[in-house]
Amino acid sequence: MEAVILILTLLFVAFVGLGVYVGVKAVGAAKRGVDRTITQARRTVEDTTLRAKSYGQPGVAGELAQLRLSLRTSMRATQQALQAGVAEDASLSESISLFQRLSGHGHELDDELKRLEREPDKTRVAERLPDLRERTERVTHAADSLRWAARDRAQQFANDDLASLSAQIEVESGALRHWATTEPGAASAQTWPEADAKAEESGREAGKEAGKEAGREAGAAEQAGRGAGPQAITARDPQRQPTYPWQKAARPESTR
Repeated sequence: MEAVILILTLLFVAFVGLGVYVGVKAVGAAKRGVDRTITQARRTVEDTTLRAKSYGQPGVAGELAQLRLSLRTSMRATQQALQAGVAEDASLSESISLFQRLSGHGHELDDELKRLEREPDKTRVAERLPDLRERTERVTHAADSLRWAARDRAQQFANDDLASLSAQIEVESGALRHWATTEPGAASAQTWPEADAKAEESGREAGKEAGKEAGREAGAAEQAGRGAGPQAITARDPQRQPTYPWQKAARPESTR
């Protein structure tokens, strides 16, 4: 009885522990989903604000917003392209490592541009704009280079696969059209094996009939020979011998 109670207690504790674990995992997943949603919403709002500033505010503020928007758009597009491609091409893992290092410079530049947007001394900000513009172009150019290289690689793989598939299809199509390059007799012999079987069967039947006919003729000849019996060799009858016009008539014997 004590063993049964112990087993039930252990089962209860196991079920409770499993329920707590599942609950914690579900809460964690829900929290990550909420955080992801909040981050995406905040990013969308910030991108919309930057786009509005770049078009609506002239001068230093508008140019800073344009630089941030260009930087964020390029980095985000490259990250999505590399993450989507690494699932099919493991060689992109090195590119992802390089992009992570580039992302550090990108985040640093974005934070600096964000701080300068709140800087009241616009003259000092305008003086630094050429350097900020150059840094932004270098980061975006590197990100674009990685993104387009990954896309070109995927496109090349797709073209190679399509070329190989097209070649295989051409070979298969030629094999399916083999009757167009063979002789009619050979084509029918290859295509219709039952015709060969019928011809062979007809030949066997004809051979059997010929053999039977020859056997019947041989039996008839043998039977005729048996009915006639053996014939003795006798001398020719002079009276029955044939005469020819150039032969002289035989003289009668003289009597004594």
